[in-house]
Amino acid sequence: MPRNSAGKWVARAGATGGSRTYRGQTPINWYAALTVIVVLGVLSLVFAMYEYRNPGAGATTTTPPTTKTTWYAGINFNICGKVQPNLASNATSTGSKKAFYTTGDGVITVSPKTNTEAGKNAVLGKFVSGYHGLTLSATQLGLPPSTTAKHSSSTTSTIYKNGDKCPKGTPDAGQPAEVQVTYWPSATLQSAKAKSATGDPSTLRFTHNQLITVGFVPPGTKLAKPNSSIILAVLQKGSSTSTTTTTAASGATTTTPTTSSTSTTAASNSTTASSTTTTVAPTTTTTSKK
Repeated sequence: MPRNSAGKWVARAGATGGSRTYRGQTPINWYAALTVIVVLGVLSLVFAMYEYRNPGAGATTTTPPTTKTTWYAGINFNICGKVQPNLASNATSTGSKKAFYTTGDGVITVSPKTNTEAGKNAVLGKFVSGYHGLTLSATQLGLPPSTTAKHSSSTTSTIYKNGDKCPKGTPDAGQPAEVQVTYWPSATLQSAKAKSATGDPSTLRFTHNQLITVGFVPPGTKLAKPNSSIILAVLQKGSSTSTTTTTAASGATTTTPTTSSTSTTAASNSTTASSTTTTVAPTTTTTSKK
């Protein structure tokens, strides 16, 4: 008996894609494509995180200090109550090419040359790593044996570790001490309060006219600002940087440039912008005689 059309259609379907062998195959291509997508996604994420933490030379850094900025920060060291001499100059013949260096006056020059030294990367650790014999972390401080001697690669650090007792000849001799870093955001602001660097002090970011005191002192010790000679040196060097501060109060505006000081006081209803006053001459009337 001849098969009907419906029977022939079912037979053809079973002979092509509907067999048990086809249904039992694993979709290898689909799984392979999914794996490639996942791997590429993970690699893209890792690369993005690396670029964020380590901006390349081609990246544009707009966060100050930029590669066109020069800042200054004062620094001194206190070992168990005894203020140490200023670090010797490490501004050698190649000093002009360094991003972070000192000339021996207790002032750090912050002048980024690349984007990896600018912005959020302009930190205290950059200066420390570039000064031979100087080390700094949350647990230890290393100083050259003689900070007054000429900066040399032959110097050997004296290491102070948290929990060590203060050496003889210091005001705190015999007391256990620890590394502390205190800083003041600006030497130009009398109201600037002391702040303590928490965690790794090498990650402390520089600010313009900043003051920093690094100490190895007994717990609870309040570190003082760098001495007046360092502060004066910071202000003198910082005055060459264009900085303008404007304070408005009760209708008065005071603007202080770095090179000169100008104070302008306006009436309560006046604007802070410059104004032009025109005085009209008195009217003259001439009467002709008949």
